[in-house]
Amino acid sequence: MPFKNRSDAGRQLAVKLAAYKDQEPVVLALPRGGVPVAAEVVAALNAPLDLILVRKIGVPFQPELAMDAMVDGGTPIIVRNEDIIRQIGIDETDFKLICDGELAEIERRQQRYLGSRERSRLAGRTAIVIDDGIATGATTRAALRGTRMHKPKKLILAVPVAPSDSLASLRQESDEVICLEDHEFFGALSLYYHDFRQISDEEVINLLRSPVQGKALIALHGLTGL
Repeated sequence: MPFKNRSDAGRQLAVKLAAYKDQEPVVLALPRGGVPVAAEVVAALNAPLDLILVRKIGVPFQPELAMDAMVDGGTPIIVRNEDIIRQIGIDETDFKLICDGELAEIERRQQRYLGSRERSRLAGRTAIVIDDGIATGATTRAALRGTRMHKPKKLILAVPVAPSDSLASLRQESDEVICLEDHEFFGALSLYYHDFRQISDEEVINLLRSPVQGKALIALHGLTGL
């Protein structure tokens, strides 16, 4: 059954995550679509909201083939796909040049969304990674691996909807997976939402400043239901 919008999906996820309210979790959203979903969860769990920025880095002559991903969680982390790197024979000098370009983009986005705000500490805490859904799982996998490197006590993936096969592989990357709907035959992510409009940078920034205030501003403009 399609969700009304990302806020609706977030409220339903929050019910499934209610048991973690007393464990002082940290919620990490993948922007932009994951942020309105996560805003509902942080409001219900009284948890801090932070971002995890992922840049999938494709092979220069075949961009859709990912040779690694760069993940920001305070300090950027490179999650390498060694099999692909070895197969294409890219040398470390070229690899570093490509990564440096993506690092600049991550830093630009981090400054745009987060400015100088202090990042959430993950070590020894329960980290909940949230997006508005999963397609192939490549970006989500990188986000989980990058988060794991910060040594959380427990790593949870929480999403409204995902393909069954992608979800199965991601269970190996996390301690727990919470998914409201998984489908063996998966269409475009937008098919699972009545309202799946693009989320703007301004909405992300408002939700990070204050999830409650940010949701009110979005509703005021008639963009999503509370």
